[in-house]
Amino acid sequence: MTEQANATGSGAAAGPIEPRRVDAGRGVNWWTEAWTLFTRSAGVWIAMTLILIGIFVVLGLIPLLGSLAISLSLPVLAGGWMAAARKADTGGAAQIGDLFSGLREKLSPLAAIGAATLAASLAVGFVAVMLGAGGVLGMITGGMHGSGRDVMAGLSLGMLGVLIALALSLVVGMAVWFAPALVVLRDVAPGEAMKASFAACMKNTVPFLVFGALYLVAAIVASIPFGLGWVVLIPVLMLTMYASYKDVFGD
Repeated sequence: MTEQANATGSGAAAGPIEPRRVDAGRGVNWWTEAWTLFTRSAGVWIAMTLILIGIFVVLGLIPLLGSLAISLSLPVLAGGWMAAARKADTGGAAQIGDLFSGLREKLSPLAAIGAATLAASLAVGFVAVMLGAGGVLGMITGGMHGSGRDVMAGLSLGMLGVLIALALSLVVGMAVWFAPALVVLRDVAPGEAMKASFAACMKNTVPFLVFGALYLVAAIVASIPFGLGWVVLIPVLMLTMYASYKDVFGD
């Protein structure tokens, strides 16, 4: 596959998508490599972030349909970000308009990822609500009858609902993390991209744990100055998606 095909996403995936296992320390390197890319065109990445936030704020003002539009558009915009990252990484200059390249070139497969994510999120929410409602009902019933055992059972059911929702949300996140990059940079079908993304995350749980620990620290630091640090953290976080993709899938 040529660099041009990788940069535009016009090349076809060659052979099976086989993620590789990387060392735990790579969870640190994803941040440092993303920071290097960020500093090359900081103004462009920050402008893209502000546009992204603006889009989501406007969509969020639309009742119901706005939330649906955000879910569908997030992978599309993430795909544009991956294309911009590839361009910057291969010697080109990232441009603000690259944010919308996924909309122009890979709308259908990227939107399909968004639709699948939305459906999965709704299913997770339904499970959480049902178990949570059952737990609350059990606690109320136990309280009315003075049964401490029923109250504890209801509380346990509610906590189980939270844990199951968190676990299922993690599964969805693993299936989505690499998917936009695989669609845009390797022309992988959305279903295959999500399966490959999940397999890659499963194979690299340790570096992702390291990555996640650093994210928690960065999120705390970014939130201290009135949340202004997120203007930098968001683009760097998006670039870690590209850095981890490049590392795990060997591009």
